[in-house]
Amino acid sequence: MENITGKRALVTGGAKGLGRAIAIALAKEGVHVAITGRNEIALKKTVAELAELGTEVTYAVFDMADNTAVQQEVKNLNETFGYFDILINNAGISSFSSVMDMDVNDWTAIINVNLLGTYFVTKAILPQLIEKKQGDIVMVSSTAGLNGAATTSAYSASKFGVIGFADSLMREVRKNNIRVCTLMPSTIASDMSKDLGLTDGDPEKVLQPEDFAELIIANLKLPRRAMLKSASLWSTNP
Repeated sequence: MENITGKRALVTGGAKGLGRAIAIALAKEGVHVAITGRNEIALKKTVAELAELGTEVTYAVFDMADNTAVQQEVKNLNETFGYFDILINNAGISSFSSVMDMDVNDWTAIINVNLLGTYFVTKAILPQLIEKKQGDIVMVSSTAGLNGAATTSAYSASKFGVIGFADSLMREVRKNNIRVCTLMPSTIASDMSKDLGLTDGDPEKVLQPEDFAELIIANLKLPRRAMLKSASLWSTNP
C-alpha cells in the first residue's frame, strides 16, 4: 500500500461536513493539510482541531467561483505551506427547485462553484503535480451527477459536469503518473444535506462523513500502479 504520511493535501470546503471529515482522516494518516472555504471562523475552528493531530495545518479563505482569488491564494499557500501532492475537490453548494421557479442567479451560482470552481482549483494545482510526475486528484461528485431528478437541475448539471471534466482530465494526466478519481456519494449526513432537509442524519441508517473519508483514504493508499477511476458510495438501507 502507498504510504501517504508526510504528503501535503489541499481540501476545498474543508471547514465543515465532508471536507472536515476528510481533512481529519488525512491528518490522522500523517498528511499535512490545508483547507479552504469562505467562512474564516469555521476554518480556524477546524484548523485548531487538526493541529491537535500533530501534522502541519493551515487554511485559505476564498470563493471557488473567483478564479483570480483561487490562483492568488493557491500561490500564497505554495509559498507559505508548500507544494501539494493531493487535491481533494470537495467544495460545493446546492439548492433545489424546479427549472421554472429557481432564480437564474441561484442556478448559475451552483454551476460557478461546483463546476467552474473545481476547474479553477485543479488548474492552479495541476502544474506542480505534473512537475513532480506524481499526484492524486479526487473529485467529489454525487449520485445526482449520474441521474437527474425533478428539482435538481442545477445541482445535477454541475455534478454531471464534474464527472465529465474528471474523466477527460484522467485521460490527459495518466501519462504523468497522476491519478484522478471521481467519487459519487449518495445522501450523506453532512451539514448541507441536513440543512436542505435531505436526511435526518440517523447514524444507524445514513452514510456519515467519516464513511466517505475512509473511502478516500483507501483510494489514496492503493499502490501507485493502481488507480480507482470512479466509485459510488450508498447507504445500505436508509
